[in-house]
Amino acid sequence: MNARHNALGALLIWLGLGLLLGLAEWPYQLLSELGFLVQRRLWLQAQAPHGSAAALVFAGTLAMLWLAWGPLARGGGGGLTPVLVLQRSSTEASTQNPALERLELGVQLRRLPLIVLTHLAGLTVGVESPSAALGASLLLAVRRRWPHIQAWAALPIPLLAAIGGGAGLGAAFRSPLLGVAYAIEELSREKGLSMVLPTLLLAGSGAVVATTLGQPARLGGLTLGLLDSAVWPWALLLTVLGAGLGALFVRLLIPLAHGLAVRLRAQRIRAAALVAALLTLLAWISGGLSLNDGSLSLAAALQGDGGGSLGTLLCRFLASLISIAAGAPGGLMHDTMTLGALLASPLTGLPAVARAQLAAIGAAALFAAANRTPLFCALFVFTLQGDPQLLVPLLLASAVSAELAEPWRGSTWNEAQLAASS
Repeated sequence: MNARHNALGALLIWLGLGLLLGLAEWPYQLLSELGFLVQRRLWLQAQAPHGSAAALVFAGTLAMLWLAWGPLARGGGGGLTPVLVLQRSSTEASTQNPALERLELGVQLRRLPLIVLTHLAGLTVGVESPSAALGASLLLAVRRRWPHIQAWAALPIPLLAAIGGGAGLGAAFRSPLLGVAYAIEELSREKGLSMVLPTLLLAGSGAVVATTLGQPARLGGLTLGLLDSAVWPWALLLTVLGAGLGALFVRLLIPLAHGLAVRLRAQRIRAAALVAALLTLLAWISGGLSLNDGSLSLAAALQGDGGGSLGTLLCRFLASLISIAAGAPGGLMHDTMTLGALLASPLTGLPAVARAQLAAIGAAALFAAANRTPLFCALFVFTLQGDPQLLVPLLLASAVSAELAEPWRGSTWNEAQLAASS
């Protein structure tokens, strides 16, 4: 009887924490929606020249970089590196690990001004990594406050951080399975029920109260059907192209990040002004489609509407490299999906359904090549598009692309950050 009561108590605690986590994600989702609102009104729906919009991009980027490389230096980047550092630590030593200081809730609060400026200026990053970092920080903060509660007292700190990270992402995108896949493939060194069940409970209850704001690319219920035999050769071509471009993205990103870090430490204002000018120029050339995490282009591409051209892809590729390398507080998940989806943009002669299917294939392929997490990448694209008949092709494209990219890519972005922190 006591065991049953304890299990019921643990279940209620996990579900209650999930609700708290879902509510805690609201500021990030609201800020992401604000970025899309600015992008639409000042760029995509504007009838006049984009002078005021360009000024906002330049000033917001300059201010964000000045803060990120100065007073708020601990708040830059995606925020997940400390979670990965903990996975390399022994359980006994993890309570003294410096990574825990970077997962304190105060650090996440200090990130908010940077995230505000990032989304106002439209830097090309998403809320996925910040959402996961917030989940890890919240769960660790609760454990520090109440360390003897049975639900987590026996769980190692690295495992708790991974559970919180996966649940944070799953709650933000209202997909518990997505959060579990992320924890399994990227965050956790432990893959058993002790990781899967709490992540599902937290993400599931968090998804109940999470908003749909900041996620215009989530289509849901779109019915495209099975891939026609005539589409499979195009799917194979986009898978190979996605593997190559995803590998190239990471190959360029890692040295660019090192070079920008050196410049921003030595000449913060001058280097920040150069970065701001480049991002403003790319926004002007692309008509605003290089801004934010690409969800506006991705949503259109996944419905077969194009979402941009190869010129848009080039502008987004460069803007993504610069934004992430400069330390903008966000991740590259949505953006690499957008780049992959835009690979299908030249195929204007195909029916809209085929273009939507191929955009999804390209999105999964490039995403998996850059991140080396094929299951998670396929599930993320499936979560956004929502057609179960595409799940198997997405899984195939992800797996093949990740394998093809392995010898070209080298380290992933997370692995490079982890190596730099050690």
